[in-house]
Amino acid sequence: MKRLKFRAHHMGSNENDILFGGFAEKYLHTLTPEQVDRFETLIAETDTDLFNWVTGKQAAPAHLDHDVMSMVKAFVQNEAAIT
Repeated sequence: MKRLKFRAHHMGSNENDILFGGFAEKYLHTLTPEQVDRFETLIAETDTDLFNWVTGKQAAPAHLDHDVMSMVKAFVQNEAAIT
């Protein structure tokens, strides 16, 4: 879990560091092992794609449009603050 939190905080762009790092800090410990796997697969995608998907600028590919993506999108819309 520590390694995954670190990766979520150091993704490349400041925006994604804030969004995915914040999500990981708040919710990673509540995810099932399967959801953790989906989160890890998700953050392996490119920064630009991830940002566009979670902010609703583009639709996520079907294979990544799952429960964890929905949770991250909800976090971004309701809880994350990019300054």
